Amino acid sequence: IVEEKGLKQTSDSVELEALCEQAMENDPDATEKFRSGKEGAINALKGYVMKATRGQANPKVVDEILRKKLGS
Repeated sequence: IVEEKGLKQTSDSVELEALCEQAMENDPDATEKFRSGKEGAINALKGYVMKATRGQANPKVVDEILRKKLGS
């Protein structure tokens, strides 16, 4: 039923890493703000990934990938 309704969370790190890269490229402002210490800026990047996956990305995995890529 979960898959049938499209409610399954995506934790595929390869797919999510690519989307995180896209988010960082598409929003360099948020990327720089986060790197300069503004924690809240990461939410814009997470939002991009969540929108791209229609809310199916695992938010915890997305957060971990973004923080790793952003060097935090």
